[in-house]
Amino acid sequence: MSIERCKIINLPKISDPRGNLTFIESNKHIPFEIKRVYYLYDVPGGETRGGHAHKNLQQLLIAVSGSFDVVVDDGYEKRRYHLNRSYYGLYIPTMIWREMDNFSSGSVCLVLASDFYNEDDYIRDYDEFLKEVRKGK
Repeated sequence: MSIERCKIINLPKISDPRGNLTFIESNKHIPFEIKRVYYLYDVPGGETRGGHAHKNLQQLLIAVSGSFDVVVDDGYEKRRYHLNRSYYGLYIPTMIWREMDNFSSGSVCLVLASDFYNEDDYIRDYDEFLKEVRKGK
């Protein structure tokens, strides 16, 4: 479960003087079928979001407006990504802890998910996450 699996995906961007357009197709631009879409907005200054990992779910996070940071953690190493372009997405595979902070005013985080909501897929306790990823090592 290496942190190297997390990566920025450069999404298609069609430039036009009237405004740009970006699109995303399942299993083409991202490595999974999109089954759920949600977005975070109106995050108060200084607040964090995330604070969990998923056993089976994969996600793509996009700053469709404004900016924010995502810290990903594989149980051994952490990396911080600053998302501030609507044509970049951060791919987060299974079993990666994520925390989001540093939200700019008016920022919107769009999340594309590989499965429907399932509370049993979440690991919300960091110590439990560490035990799970370090099992057998």
